[in-house]
This record gives sequence, C-alpha cells and structure tokens, in this order.
Amino acid sequence: MTQNTQSRILLVIPTLGQRPDYLRQTLDSIKSQQGVIYDIVMIFPLDNEETMQLAHEVNAIIVDDPGGISAAVNAGIAQAQPRHEFIGWIGDDDLLATDSLKTAIEVLDQTSDAVLAFGFCDYIDDRGEKLFTNRAGNWAPWLMTWGPNLVPCPGTVFRKSALDKAGEFDVENKYCMDLDMLLRLRKLGKFVNTKRTMASFRWHSTSTTVVNRVKLLKEVKQVKRKHLSPVLRKFAPIWEPPVSIATTFAAKSVNRKAQKLKK
Repeated sequence: MTQNTQSRILLVIPTLGQRPDYLRQTLDSIKSQQGVIYDIVMIFPLDNEETMQLAHEVNAIIVDDPGGISAAVNAGIAQAQPRHEFIGWIGDDDLLATDSLKTAIEVLDQTSDAVLAFGFCDYIDDRGEKLFTNRAGNWAPWLMTWGPNLVPCPGTVFRKSALDKAGEFDVENKYCMDLDMLLRLRKLGKFVNTKRTMASFRWHSTSTTVVNRVKLLKEVKQVKRKHLSPVLRKFAPIWEPPVSIATTFAAKSVNRKAQKLKK
C-alpha cells in the first residue's frame, strides 16, 4: 500500500476474518473520522479472500496472522514508522465514535506526560443497539490494580514512545493482554480522560471475552498479582473473590439486557 507520509497514528486491527459484516462496520467507523490522517494495519490469515478485499479497500498494510491476539497486535505495532507518534488498536467487531481519533490526539498533544488517552465506551449488542455506557472516571486507572478494569481498549490511543518502553504484549495472555499492558503503562505516565464517548464495544455471543468468562477471570487474577508489590500480593486473596463475583454479576446483567433487546 502507499502510506500517507503525514499520518501520525497507526491503527492496528487483528482479525481472523470470521465476522466480515462486523469488520466492514469497524472499517467504516474509521473511514468516517474527520480532522486526522491515519494508517491502518490489518493482521489476518492471508488465505481469507474476503478480508483481503476489505484490506485493499482501505489501503491497509497487510500482515499475516502469527497466531494469537497478543502476537497479532505486536506484529501490527511493528509496522509503525518514525512518523507514527500514536497507536490505536480495535477489535474487528468494535466501532470508533465520531471524531474520537482527533479528540485523543489533541488531548495527548496538550498533555506531554500522558502515555494514553481514554474515554467513555458504549456497550452494544450484535445488532448495534446500545446496552449501556461505561463512563470511566479519573479513578479508573487506580481501580484496575485491584478492582475491575474500566479503562476500555476500544477508542483508547497510546503514545508510541510509551509502548516502546513498556515492551511487547505478553503472548501468554489470551484474554486480558490489554490489562497487562495498561498496568505496565500506568507506571510510566499519566492516563488522561477525554470524558467523551470514544468507541463502542460489541457484546455478543461469539466475543472472546463473553464466551470465556471463567478463563478470563483466572487470567485477570494472574496478571493483577504479577503487578502487585510482594506485600500487597499476600493480601490479594482477601479482595479477589468479591471482585470476581461482582464482575460475573455485571456480565450476567449485560447478557440479560442483550437478550431482552432481541425480543
């Protein structure tokens, strides 16, 4: 592809190409962004002809799927050029909100010690109907250490220099690779809240984080313990059970709401 030499942000989209209708909507939400120049890199199995066609339509950099979500994001970030000051990655079923990229970049330009910009995130069902909005507050970065992670990955824009310092995504993580990276980045600088809706996360039956709730919670526990000090790690069993129960209850509530909207 011919990349735009003026682009400051690289958008990474890992996909297996199994949800082409959702992927097209994701790409449309990127194409609708105003006031910002971007490059797209798509990581997918190269024998998927339909995904290949979609990648050509958006003039994306194309990378063969290395296997595993963390490895795929790493492969995408590796395509960044010196001009790419910022990185964003988004699932093949999620959507960027209007002007979210412009908003994030403006905030990061104004806050030199910020490693990322995040905001609110709408949860939508498989038809695009809104279930609720995650209005992450300024306390969300602090809460993720021991409680639920309320900093949404969709719509968040990362400073490339901070990602370089934090290192690659851990390929051993299959469900909460973003949490592990956020906890690393939190030690490097500020998380700035745009206080605007930046993206939509699609909650549906084939979503990895929806299908594998038990495995997800187990991995979350392991990742959080890794980032705790030795002293706090000893007390982790005290707060982990209630946090897991609350997270499971919240997920079931979202599922019930999604089912009601289908009726």
